[in-house]
Amino acid sequence: MSDAVPGLELRQVVRTYKQAGQALPVLKGASLALKPGEIVALVGPSGAGKSTLLHVAGLLERPDGGTVLISGKDCDGLSDDERTALRRASLGFVYQFHHLLPEFSAIENVMLPQMIAGKSRGEARARASELLAMVGLGPREEHRPARLSGGEQQRVAIVRALANRPRVLLGDEPTGNLDQATADEVTGSLVRIIRETGVAALIATHNMDLARRMDRMVSLDGGFLVER
Repeated sequence: MSDAVPGLELRQVVRTYKQAGQALPVLKGASLALKPGEIVALVGPSGAGKSTLLHVAGLLERPDGGTVLISGKDCDGLSDDERTALRRASLGFVYQFHHLLPEFSAIENVMLPQMIAGKSRGEARARASELLAMVGLGPREEHRPARLSGGEQQRVAIVRALANRPRVLLGDEPTGNLDQATADEVTGSLVRIIRETGVAALIATHNMDLARRMDRMVSLDGGFLVER
């Protein structure tokens, strides 16, 4: 793994917002490299810039300086359409709220992004069934979200993010809306499936129990990323 090209690399990333006519620097030179199969926790207080970092890493915002690389590909010069295509092909996202489509079953929710990407219904169903089984939801795959618990819904959201075999998984407080017992259960599923799929993962969290189960922790301090 030591010689692998990082799944995600940030080099001296700068992001500044304008607020009431004043410059508000959030990222001042953040650097990070994630290897395939590595899970890194992004911790720190609210307002430190964790979501901004994830948005830049996920190609949802352009940095004002520095470089974002996905599997060695420099994203700086890409058009908006090219960034969208790369995001769909190489990045998976898990948020605090699952955002499942209520009219579709668990397996259909995981099939949909694959079919949008061009997979046949049969291919998408086989992949979705495999992933749901990996997080213990095989017997529940035909249930709609309303018939699933909060933890089960979030596990569906996790495997949906991995359905198209992304190189990088970005999580923004993926257990933040769950009670402690359910969060522990979802954390176990999250860590296990990341290990098994070999994706590089950056997970922002306030949950230190979750953070300690990852390979390492980084935090934002004054606009820079530092190892914890």
